Amino acid sequence: MVEYTQLCKQLGYSFKNQNIIREALTHRSVCKSNNERLEYLGDSILNFVIASALFEMFPDAKEGELSRIRSYLVKGDRLTEIAQSLQLGAFLELGPGELKSGGARRASILEDALEALIGAVYLDSDIIETHRVVVELYDEQFKTIPDADDLKDPKTRLQEYLQARKLPLPEYHI
Repeated sequence: MVEYTQLCKQLGYSFKNQNIIREALTHRSVCKSNNERLEYLGDSILNFVIASALFEMFPDAKEGELSRIRSYLVKGDRLTEIAQSLQLGAFLELGPGELKSGGARRASILEDALEALIGAVYLDSDIIETHRVVVELYDEQFKTIPDADDLKDPKTRLQEYLQARKLPLPEYHI
């Protein structure tokens, strides 16, 4: 049986129900009782908590700016960084194939497990406690948020450039 004390200490949260943390860290390659449903829940909760935190942090920001920043914060790279900082891979329960292929280091597995862990915290506590845990997990990311304009995709940048100069928008042909 895996010991989760160190992980809980890093999270700043102790689970009342040890089965739920075990499920959050169990990959589908192990058994039917795995973290996929918790990942689904955690993904939505993460989006909500980050949106709520950004709403408070940037009272003058427009919807588009907040959306770009939220998207930046909840995408895979940030989740992988946080999962790695927690050394989440060391706590994952993986099937033999995933173990052999280095699944404990694979970004997609780490991201999914982190989202599942957030879902597990929510089910084990409440949204207020989950909000606190997520905001603490994102402490470093909140300190280094890029400017919202820097997060615009190239297509949007091109369209804004052309519109500002009263030039026609490009036509896209497939």
